[in-house]
Amino acid sequence: MSQNISFEEIKKFWPKDAPDINNVQKYVSKYKDEKIVIKYGGNVLIDRNVFNNFILDINILNKLGLSVIIVHGGGPRIKRELDQKKIESKFIDGLRVTDKNIIDIVEKVLIDFNDDIVQNLKKLGSNAVSFHPKKNNIIEVSPERKELGFVGIPNKINSKLIEDAINQKQIPIVAPLGIGANQQTYNINGDTAASAIAKKLKSRRLLLMTNVEGVYDDQKKLISEIKPLDLENLIKWKVVQGGMIPKIQNCVDAVENGVRGVVILDGRKSHSILHEIFSDQGSGTLIRE
Repeated sequence: MSQNISFEEIKKFWPKDAPDINNVQKYVSKYKDEKIVIKYGGNVLIDRNVFNNFILDINILNKLGLSVIIVHGGGPRIKRELDQKKIESKFIDGLRVTDKNIIDIVEKVLIDFNDDIVQNLKKLGSNAVSFHPKKNNIIEVSPERKELGFVGIPNKINSKLIEDAINQKQIPIVAPLGIGANQQTYNINGDTAASAIAKKLKSRRLLLMTNVEGVYDDQKKLISEIKPLDLENLIKWKVVQGGMIPKIQNCVDAVENGVRGVVILDGRKSHSILHEIFSDQGSGTLIRE
């Protein structure tokens, strides 16, 4: 197995509904010197059972010696907080219009959630570390569009800080926030942040956890693997619509810029990360050239 852990030890914590434990060795070798970026987002953020499953899976990857970077979202949690404060959100092309009042709330919610992930991983013995504007900022941004307010596009990723953390066997937990001019914090679409980091690190895989099974064809059947060009055609033919369009565009952009494969997978499914990494059939839809 990994240099630090024996097969007998893995048996003690390997979940019953995870893929066959006897194949783990093969996949640990496959990903040994690679990086895996995982975006944890969508409505799966609010379900605590899904959260606990996710923490367990990441802890297992860490124990097996794999290099994992987590980028989390926060949309549903932000909405809940804004609703409680009776602040209405406006959206343009799926992006939240973010004024000074809202960015302060967004930043607080995302940093609190970031800390929640870090603390829960530490409880299981994984050394997770926070990356956000108040601590280890790694993302510099430019404003996306004036009418969106404090919403940014990553234009520089400080990959050295992430590499240093990985070399120390830590798990970087990255909030989708960045710093712009005058040290102003900006909100970033979670998929865009994850894609920018995966491109910079030239990661072997980018996994986008969401609350759908993957990408469907025009017969509403799940597509297990697809090339970027065919994916773009699904948008052109209006098979893919709504909020999936920016997600798909981020996937295509990542694959065309150095990421070996992007997977859209169902975060609600038990141990979907383990099924993706430790089995041939994987989980969800794999996008690669």
